[in-house]
Amino acid sequence: MPRSVNAVASRRRKKKIFKAAKGYFGARKNVYTVAKNAVEKAWSYAYRDRKAKKRAFRRLWIARINAAARLNGLSYSKFMHALKENNIDLNRKVLADMAMNQPETFKAIVDKVK
Repeated sequence: MPRSVNAVASRRRKKKIFKAAKGYFGARKNVYTVAKNAVEKAWSYAYRDRKAKKRAFRRLWIARINAAARLNGLSYSKFMHALKENNIDLNRKVLADMAMNQPETFKAIVDKVK
């Protein structure tokens, strides 16, 4: 009886890896085992950094809100606490955008919560 190897499935697996490794340098793009390792590493970095991106943006927003709040005489923590006390539900992304692009609106919010 001849040996059955299921070439269709293995070719499909390899094509998937080589497609993902397109543009890699050297053997990482055309040697299967090297490409597989490179792609798996890249996928793990991509998974990790999707989470890290959220943390990085939150840190950026907080820095921008803090800078704008201090220009108006409040620290970040006191400003955020005052927002909660006055039931103003604006998230950090919106507040940071406002602090950067519409400082007069941000100042109005700070004056309201003072």
